This record gives sequence, structure tokens and C-alpha cells, in this order.
Amino acid sequence: MASVFTRIVKGEIPCYKVAEDDRYFAFLDINPLAKGHTLVIPKEETDNIFDLDDRTLADMMVFAKRIARKIQANIACKKVAVVVLGLEVPHAHIHLIPINSEKDVDFHREKLQLTPEEFQRIAKTISL
Repeated sequence: MASVFTRIVKGEIPCYKVAEDDRYFAFLDINPLAKGHTLVIPKEETDNIFDLDDRTLADMMVFAKRIARKIQANIACKKVAVVVLGLEVPHAHIHLIPINSEKDVDFHREKLQLTPEEFQRIAKTISL
């Protein structure tokens, strides 16, 4: 069965897309820790990020870097954190989270509640 992320890539589930190329896809996290919290995934469905071949993993980071630069240029933050957890969805992914302190990457804290209009505005602001 396809992961929820694969279904997003195929257009079966809506998302707030930030970027896409032939191998990677990026979209806003719908339970964000901060405005601009973005998920970057390979289109190839692989559960563990370290099971990706070296080229796919390296190119995914370069793809994520372009998005992180756009986030940092358009969202008030000191840096963009890169977090790999991988437990919630069995599809390799990277979280890009705008941060001002290390506390901003605490996944146990309450998530932001944004309107569809806010998500759309943010996605448009940081889209490649």
C-alpha cells in the first residue's frame, strides 16, 4: 500500500506544494512547529532515509538546501533546522523548520493551527 506521502505526490491527497522536480517533492507540514515547516521527500518510496542510495540522498539534501534558503529569506528565523525522524510515515523525509532557538524543534510542543489561506500564502512565499 502506498504511503500517505506517495499519495500526495500522485495528487490523491491535497497538499501545499513548495517544490517539485522529477525525483523530489516538498510540501508544507500540516502540523507545523513553525510557519514554513516543510517536508522534503524523494518520490521513490523508501521507508528509511539511510536505505536511499548515496546519490539520491545527496541530491535530496541539495534539493532541500534550495528550499531552506528560500525559507530563511522569507520567514523570520535565525536558521532552518534539518530534522530526520521518520517514525510517523514510512517514507523517507526531511523536516525543514525555521528556528530561532533549539527549543523550536521540540516535536512534543503544541503545533500551530493555520488556516488554509495561511498555508497557501506561506507555500506561495517559499515556493521555488
